[in-house]
Parts: sequence; C-alpha cells; structure tokens
Amino acid sequence: MSGHSKFANIKHRKERNDSTKGKVFTKLGREIAVIVKEGGADLSTNSRLKDIVAKAKSNNMPNDTIDRSIKKAAGDSSAVNYEVVTYEGYGPNGIAIIVEALTDNKNRTAGNIRNAFTKGNGNVGSQGCVSFMFDERGQIIIDKEECDMKADDLMMLALEAGAEDFVEEEDSFEVLTNPDDFSVVRESLEKLGIAMAQADVTMIPQVWVELSDDKDIKSMQKILDLLDEDDDVQEVYHNWEE
Repeated sequence: MSGHSKFANIKHRKERNDSTKGKVFTKLGREIAVIVKEGGADLSTNSRLKDIVAKAKSNNMPNDTIDRSIKKAAGDSSAVNYEVVTYEGYGPNGIAIIVEALTDNKNRTAGNIRNAFTKGNGNVGSQGCVSFMFDERGQIIIDKEECDMKADDLMMLALEAGAEDFVEEEDSFEVLTNPDDFSVVRESLEKLGIAMAQADVTMIPQVWVELSDDKDIKSMQKILDLLDEDDDVQEVYHNWEE
C-alpha cells in the first residue's frame, strides 16, 4: 500500500533536533520520570519505559544520560511531579492541532500554549474539538536506506508480530499497530535487527489538509516553532500536509 509520506518530516525534525539536543533531552527526561513514577524503573516489567528508552536512543540520547534519568526518577521522592495535560485547537484555515504537555504549573503552560496559537492566527478550542479527527495508533517508520529487506518480507514479519497495517512509501516503510500491541511489535522488529527512524504511539490524522497561502503557511509554522520551543510541550499532532 502507499499513503501519506511522513519520512521527510521526520528527517527534518531530527535535523532540527540535532541543533537543540539539550531541549530534546530535557523533554525526554520528563517523560522518563513520569513513566518511571507510574510503572517503576524495571525495564522487564514496564513496557512503556522500554518504549521511551528506545525513543530516547533514536534521538541520540546517551545511555548514561538515560540511566541517570531513570535512577533519579526512581530514587528521588521529592522530585517534581509532572502532570499530563492536553490542549486542542485550530491553526490557520482550520488546521487541527493537538498538543500534549507535561507540566508542574498548568497556568503557565496554558498561557504559553494560548500565546503560541494566538501569534500564529489560531485559537485554542475545547477538549475534544479536534481529537475526533485523529486515530491513536502505534507507528513505526523504517528508512529504506537502513533496511535491506524486501517490502513483502518486512510486511510479513510485521504482520506476524501483530501489526495491523503496512504502508510502503517512496523512501520508507510504515508499520501501524493497535496502541496496546505497539510495544510487542516494536520489540519483535528490534530483535530482528530492524533499524527504526521513529517508533511511538501517536495520533494520525484521518484527513490531511494543504495550505496554499504563504501567510497561512508562515502562521502555521509560527505556531509549531513556538510550541517546539516550550519545554512543557512533549508532542504536537496536526493534519497539515507540509
């Protein structure tokens, strides 16, 4: 199958991340802290921790930094407790946006999110106003240049591991799973030595929207840049076909 290409956006994000590693590592550290506090520091019993460790490694976070983050979260009872908060809203021309954040100050985070939307000619909406336009799926992106397997062989391995769908793009393969099956599928492919450009449970738009007006494009990019700069923001999902 073929579908919407995402790999160019992933490569763009990784290139941008390379210049802001400290900020990326800070966000990953927060996520590790929350997951350890919720499910413990044992990788063998906390599948979410295994997933975030794999995500951290894919973002070139050093192993000793990952280990320190886990030990700190497990051993420091006085550490900051972060709360998961989600915001939904609209960018220019009705682009749907979901923002997931981890915060120790909801008022600060809400103000920053609202400011980002406003400066990009968008607006924050009520809970649920756009999330119905997305499907929560486990998503694994594999760079064709990093994979020697034929598409059919890789598809069979993914489906046997429990994947729901397999998509071939021009420069990548996409494996889609039920969120509950993501960890099992990711680990199965990892054990086979399959390199992953990205592996995460994400929100996938049901419909992608193009922006043709230069002003709208600049406004949308403004929103994304401001959200990306905010340490509280962990993930941003949208249906803009960049």
